[in-house]
Amino acid sequence: MAAAQDSILADLTEMINAVLGDFATDQVISMDTTFRDDLGMESIDVVSLAGRLQARYGDTVNFAHFVAKLDLETVGELRVGQLVEHIANSLEGDGVPAGSR
Repeated sequence: MAAAQDSILADLTEMINAVLGDFATDQVISMDTTFRDDLGMESIDVVSLAGRLQARYGDTVNFAHFVAKLDLETVGELRVGQLVEHIANSLEGDGVPAGSR
């Protein structure tokens, strides 16, 4: 699963940089990077990211459902790694190995 997570992290990094555009930080995005504190993402950025996730993974990865399970404090401290793990688990759940997408 580590290779699949590496691939998902790379895809997610591209999506985050596209969403942030000129506001993207120069820092390396890792599994421990937080969306709010490290990347400075606002709610509108997260909505845009959710749209990109939908376009990339379709209904297999339901970002809204994932976030709805979290309390407000947890959402504020959400790490990239948590989303990577959710994506990997969602992709495995549909019978398609995460690394083959």
